[in-house]
Formats: sequence, structure tokens, C-alpha cells
Amino acid sequence: MVWALALPGALAVGFSMGLFGSGGSILTVPILVYMLEWDEKVAIASSLAIVGLVAAITSLRNLSAKQIDWHAVLWFGIPGVIGTYLGAYLSKFFPGWVQMATFAVVMGLASFFMLRPAPKRDPDAPDHALVWIMIEGLAVGALTGFVGVGGGFLIVPALILLGGLNMARATASSLVIIALKSAAGFIGYQQILSETGQVLDWVVIACFVAFGVLGSWYGTTLARTANQARLQQGFGGFLVIMAGWILWRSVLA
Repeated sequence: MVWALALPGALAVGFSMGLFGSGGSILTVPILVYMLEWDEKVAIASSLAIVGLVAAITSLRNLSAKQIDWHAVLWFGIPGVIGTYLGAYLSKFFPGWVQMATFAVVMGLASFFMLRPAPKRDPDAPDHALVWIMIEGLAVGALTGFVGVGGGFLIVPALILLGGLNMARATASSLVIIALKSAAGFIGYQQILSETGQVLDWVVIACFVAFGVLGSWYGTTLARTANQARLQQGFGGFLVIMAGWILWRSVLA
């Protein structure tokens, strides 16, 4: 079956999420749209289900390791859920190609965060950093709902720079936030799919989740010993190429 050929990509999705706390939807949406040739809105809704479930299951392992910062989840996650509903609602007013073009721009932004040096928190950061965490949570949530990305590439730096978390805790907390926002976005997309008579392929989604969880297990294991700076740079370079290709497919082709 054609979709079985995409399962190695599902391994990469989970691996990226386990290693960086991000990158899941950035890989999932192109796989579903260009390899399986799914409609953009079906692909985005399916991506939210896949990435949300992989993030939730991976978070169980992080929970046992006590790596999750629940204050960060609260202050970033609640505005993120609100923003995700808003983004999902707005998406029905735009054609799929606009969403994919926006997705390509987001992917380019993700590559920037991957390629730049890891942020360091200013010890003299102002006390209103919490407000900026909530504002960014709302903005990233809207992005999640509109183009189906979890936004971990924005969440992790924000939690490090504004929340004062180390990389491990920021990555673990990011996955919980992604799970919450993905669930909100998925619920928001159900009305859109219902209005257009489109349905999801739960067999493919379940297979992607299973392979994604397997990949995330290896990712979280490797994260303990790997040189994350070099890995992020390699992944960032890959995103630059993919962003250009998706933009060409969605707008120029």
C-alpha cells in the first residue's frame, strides 16, 4: 500500500519530537499531502491527531522522569489552546494552497530557530516575562490551528529564554503543550471536515502514531548523549530545502 511507504517518515516524526520537542507536524503534513496526496485540510487535521497522540504518549515517559514544568505548561498551554481554536476557525476561510504556503514560511522560520545558537536566558530578564510567554502561547496556538504545526520550534526557545528552563525541561514541557494544542485544533477541524463531507483514515493515523511513538523513544534516548547543536543544524538545513520545495509546489508550480 502507498501509505506504508510513508511509515519511515512517521519514525522520523517521532524521532524529531523526542529529540528536540518539535518538528513533528513540520514533517507530517508534507508526508500526508505530497506522498499520500491527501487534501490539505484532511492532512492538517490528521497531523494534529498524529502529533498530539505521539506527544501525549511520549510525555508519559517524561512524566516518570519528572522533567515536565507544569507552571510553564499552564501559562503557555492555556493561551495556546485558545489561539488554536481561533486559528482552526479562521482556516475555513482560506483555500488549502494558502495554508501550505503559510506552512512553508513557518518551516523557514523553524529552520532559523534550528540553525541559530541555543538561546541563553538573561539573568536580569524583566519580571513581565510571564506575560510574553502567554502572548507567544496565544500566537503559536493560532499558528497550530491554521496550518497544523505544533510550534515546538517556537515553544522550546520561549521556555528557555523567557521561562528560564533548561533544554531538557523545555523539551519535555513543550510536548505536553503540543499535545494540548493539537487536541484543541483537532476538535476545531471536525466541524470543517463535517461541512465538506470529508473523513479521516484512522488506520493510517494509528500506524503513524505507532511508528511515531517508536521514533520518539529513540529520540528521547539519544537526546541524553547526542550533540544536539549539530543535530539541530542538520535538521535546520533540511527544513530550508523542504520549505523552498513546498513553497514552489503550493504557489509557483
